[in-house]
Amino acid sequence: MASDALVAALLEIERHVGGVGWDQPARLFALVPTADLIAAEPHLAAHLSGGTEPQPDQLSAIEQEGFAAGADLGEALARIAWPATVAGVALSLERFFLPGDAGDDLPGGAAASDHVRSHPGREEIRVVVGASRAGDSYGVARIRSHPDELLSGTDLVPGLASALARTLD
Repeated sequence: MASDALVAALLEIERHVGGVGWDQPARLFALVPTADLIAAEPHLAAHLSGGTEPQPDQLSAIEQEGFAAGADLGEALARIAWPATVAGVALSLERFFLPGDAGDDLPGGAAASDHVRSHPGREEIRVVVGASRAGDSYGVARIRSHPDELLSGTDLVPGLASALARTLD
């Protein structure tokens, strides 16, 4: 089970990223204890806590502006290591997928991506996945054609959650 603090941070990231709209690149966030961030940057207190005392385990997301996933997201994540002050990490990204048996005629290799992008039955999904130093992971997702529904779970995108967790080692 993921911690409430991790889930809350991912929901906040999804609202933030969703507020900008679709067709965004992958976005990387460090998750830091809100109390530690306020102690280091007191001028952020009202913005981060809404004027109340932050919960002891509350996390704040700090976007990593220079992140560029490039063609190989796994390779980009493998080059990242976080300092001990970072309690977790989250990634927002958008992907296309084919529902049901629409992928039965999927070609191999690099042609698969082009096929999915041009397929009339394709769907677009935005996922926000996070992992913490405590070993928790969680994900939330929104399908573009169903904007009012939010999917979530501890094993929503397990490979991505594992890759994020390795950046914390």
